[in-house]
Amino acid sequence: MTDPTERRRIEVDGHELRYLRAGESGSPVLLLHGGQIDAAHVIWGEAIEPLAERHRVFVPDLLGYGYSDAPDVPYTTERHVTMVEGFMDAVDLDRARVAGVSMGGGIGIGLALRSPDRVSRLATVASHGLGRDLPNGKLTYLISRQGATNRLSVALLARSRAVTRAGLAALAADSASIDDELVEQVQELARLPNAGRGYRSWRRNEVGVRGFRTDYTDRLEGLEMPTLFVHGTEDEVFPAEWSERAARIADGESLLLENCGHLVPRERPAAVNDRLLEFFA
Repeated sequence: MTDPTERRRIEVDGHELRYLRAGESGSPVLLLHGGQIDAAHVIWGEAIEPLAERHRVFVPDLLGYGYSDAPDVPYTTERHVTMVEGFMDAVDLDRARVAGVSMGGGIGIGLALRSPDRVSRLATVASHGLGRDLPNGKLTYLISRQGATNRLSVALLARSRAVTRAGLAALAADSASIDDELVEQVQELARLPNAGRGYRSWRRNEVGVRGFRTDYTDRLEGLEMPTLFVHGTEDEVFPAEWSERAARIADGESLLLENCGHLVPRERPAAVNDRLLEFFA
């Protein structure tokens, strides 16, 4: 895949954010990536060009991720929502169709609930924020209390293609979807200074002894815009049942993709792109 967009930079609340920009006409679309080692071009890399044929697409590296600044501050979902609102202000984006993956899905929901006038349509993919249960119970909580494990993991990703491929394959239902480009992209991010800082802090703030602290389930009825919840049936990070339940509560739509894990836009790009184009039309 060729680089579909122009890379740009902008200052938001005193911090530099990098972002990808594509498409010259149509309604604006804002894409939000996930946590761990992710960035605009990684999880959304296969979606930007197709969406840009009909829309003006904006894809930021969130604060603490990718090529954006990674200050030593507490990272929470609320902070990310505030930074995304600031990003929209900085790029003169009053209102947009919003899609978010994993952590980015939770940020998108938070934005839609806080500022419904800024989100015309909302799509989440394998989203955080739709339940409290931790994927590995108390082990997830214990790991979240210390950062050494994540620092070691990031160091191994930076050094070893085999470890990187295996780590990505563990998140996917079909390891064949983990191509060389994705492995190289994640390795490049793992080699950046402060790689993993944003995720370690976010995880520490989001994971409590009783589960995830951010759970919008009781507020989904208040979403004022059309909603779409996409999920892979084999997702072992956040269960597909979360999206099914969310769609019922929000009176929205759901799309469950068989033989698909957590890396949905990279595992099933054609299905995701087609559905987003239809939903955002």
